Amino acid sequence: MFSRKRGAAKHVRAADAPPSKALAESLASDGEAPAPEFGPWDAKHAPAGVQRLDLGSLQIPALEGVEVRVQANPDGSVEQVVLVDGESALQLGVFAAPRTEGIWVEVREEIARAMAADGVSPREVDGKYGVELLARVNTPDGPAEVRFVGVDGPRWMVRALFQGAAAAAPGHEGVLGEVLSGLVVVRDNEPRPVREPLPLRLPREMAEQGQAAAQRAANGGQPG
Repeated sequence: MFSRKRGAAKHVRAADAPPSKALAESLASDGEAPAPEFGPWDAKHAPAGVQRLDLGSLQIPALEGVEVRVQANPDGSVEQVVLVDGESALQLGVFAAPRTEGIWVEVREEIARAMAADGVSPREVDGKYGVELLARVNTPDGPAEVRFVGVDGPRWMVRALFQGAAAAAPGHEGVLGEVLSGLVVVRDNEPRPVREPLPLRLPREMAEQGQAAAQRAANGGQPG
């Protein structure tokens, strides 16, 4: 089952004993987890009345001062989502996962091994969503802090990469932390391999604008 309480385990297997009252009740109701205290939200638990940018499998709350940078293909499919607030950035990814078992622990270990192979020494820190990875890496602009956060949900996992000031330590995320806790994941009913990226697409209006701009560029700046 999944929790959003600070310091709580990401998921608990049914074989663990003794199960908590909440877990027992959840298992008795066909494994349906109760609504978390905060997001990222599964679509069925998303608060109403919030303006969001709809990218299909991921809906991003619209917060003042946050710039959304999306890298998309000509067909409108999204390859990368980065949110920027001043000198801080948040890169988001959302992936398929099992219904009742999280994958962040395994993903985190793989990220740590990959960093170590590159000569980077990440360290684990406790954050709002559990264990996170904090590291100092070399960039073209010099050394910089990065912090990986994983959130397990029912049949999905959100991977968040904080960069800049927001990566310095848990609690330093500012408005980008509000974005993460306000995300909504819309998991389709398609069976997907574990860790497969969930499909992201530009809203129709944005996709059409992008196609029009690409056509103008192909025509030397003239309307198609």
